Amino acid sequence: IGGTNARFAWQAGAGAPLQAQRIYPCAQYPSLRDAALQYLQDSGVPRPQLGCIGIANPVDGDAVRMTNHHWSFSINELQQQLGLQRLLVINDFKALALALPSLPDAVLTRIGGGDPDPRGVKALIGPGTGLGVSGLVPYRIDGAAGWIALDGEGGHTSASAHTPREWQVVQALTARHGHCSFERIVCGPGLVGLYQLLCEFDGAKADAALTAADIVQRAQAGTEAHCVEAVQLFLAFLGTAAGNLALTLGARGGVYLGGGILPRLRE
Repeated sequence: IGGTNARFAWQAGAGAPLQAQRIYPCAQYPSLRDAALQYLQDSGVPRPQLGCIGIANPVDGDAVRMTNHHWSFSINELQQQLGLQRLLVINDFKALALALPSLPDAVLTRIGGGDPDPRGVKALIGPGTGLGVSGLVPYRIDGAAGWIALDGEGGHTSASAHTPREWQVVQALTARHGHCSFERIVCGPGLVGLYQLLCEFDGAKADAALTAADIVQRAQAGTEAHCVEAVQLFLAFLGTAAGNLALTLGARGGVYLGGGILPRLRE
């Protein structure tokens, strides 16, 4: 569950493939309960007994209030409303981190050289409506080995600049918001804000109708200089955040880039 879309799937049992995958725009539903019930109705799958939600939000206790959307709910009440025996709610990037050891090489794109340590700490970061951050730490206890996924809000760490243009961005966002986090820049709304700031810096008129997808499309086509620079700065700040995360966690198992935006920028 992200700030833009809610993605649902059904699983027949442990280890079974995900089936009946559907995507619903969050803005079209007043609550997560409504979106979930719509999915169950549309997909026609057997009523599930167990449920797990990975949500783009800190999860601490029963009450959940989304950071980048207006949905809020009680985990216990949602479990009862959906008729579940058990409902687990975790941060969406914690869920994504737990998937890393199971991802086949065929679905990964390698950037850079070197081979990761298969039992090394894995870092995870990715932009969507916000900037998600997590990681996997290996453990071995009494001969049993596994992974512990980290809960964190690393997207809200303070953004750092390496060029005069990046510093100009950080200063402008700090003056506007009181604090410039990486999430202010490295996410969908952040990319739009970057484009508008760059136009403002250069005395150019920004196209207020452009979405993040529009900016990416124009950048790839090379038809708008400020779109090209916005995407370049977006990726540069992402690189800084990912490098900081790698050093902080000692991520010898690799740094994984996820989220909804980067697949469009693969090349």
